[in-house]
Amino acid sequence: MAKNDLFLRALKGETVERPPVWMMRQAGRYLPDFMKLKAKYDFFTRCRTPELASEITVMPIEQVGTDAAILFSDILVIPQAMGIEVQMKPNFGPFVPDPIRTVEMVDAIPANDAKEELAYVYDAIKVTKEMLNDSVPLIGFAGSPWTIMCYAVEGKGSKTFDKAKGFCFEHPEAAKRLLQKITDITIDYLLEKVKAGVDAVQLFDSWGGLLSPEDYKEFSMPYINQITAKLKRHVPVIVFGKGCWYALEEYSTSGASALGVDWTLSPEIARKLTNNSITLQGNFDPARLLSPIPTIQKMAKEMVDRFGKDKYIANLGHGILPNIPVDHAKAFVDAIKNYKV
Repeated sequence: MAKNDLFLRALKGETVERPPVWMMRQAGRYLPDFMKLKAKYDFFTRCRTPELASEITVMPIEQVGTDAAILFSDILVIPQAMGIEVQMKPNFGPFVPDPIRTVEMVDAIPANDAKEELAYVYDAIKVTKEMLNDSVPLIGFAGSPWTIMCYAVEGKGSKTFDKAKGFCFEHPEAAKRLLQKITDITIDYLLEKVKAGVDAVQLFDSWGGLLSPEDYKEFSMPYINQITAKLKRHVPVIVFGKGCWYALEEYSTSGASALGVDWTLSPEIARKLTNNSITLQGNFDPARLLSPIPTIQKMAKEMVDRFGKDKYIANLGHGILPNIPVDHAKAFVDAIKNYKV
């Protein structure tokens, strides 16, 4: 058991002296030491080298003081494991040279083994657990099947992912076969992460908010719920759907241990939608970390006051931005750690 078990206690809904705090994308681009490694090794080399991934994972625990670590990796290791080539282009982002655009391409995707294809991730978990020495819990993660499908079909990042949406609407049965293939390998992947030692898992539905509530119920939610149902027997599951406020009520009874909330929804409405029945996580606007430190401290306290200290995990409403000064990130974390009612 982790010496600092606040995060795990909050996931169980237990009464805590203060909320735990961590930040999405905390192991990365705003840290100067991370940028030194980035200059030496390309993105997927960092992901695939257990010692590098572990070093990056532990950085924010030592430098910023968060209550949980999240493994340095990427959601796009899943399509890679499925035989879909994914590149990470500097100053561009993810790029899929041969995106999935036809029914035949969906059906040709092999049923690859997550255990074999992604062994480097499990090795990184084991090395990280040794480095952490039970100081804080370790979070494993995956992208939602819909979010993974967005990249696999679109071929790159997008503000609208209209090609991915269009494929769903033009070929709904093939789209669902693709979503199911992604779901199956994601379940296997996360179960292997649990065996390797992660203490909780988070599902990132980064692009769920691009779907209407009706389309979300058809093309995203059922697949997330499958993953939650399989994983919840083994570890706590956090579901984070960016822009998916309309799904909070249904997710609150899905078996997830916590739900992520982005900064576009007030704490009061998030509590109302979930009937105060589940731990919530969020929802500080990442750009607000550019505010003066006294403002960050004041707003962080107000955020906890509004969510309440129990059944709550303090976090950002999405990933930390690369231009955030480290002392501002630390001020946010410290404000939560110093929280008094």
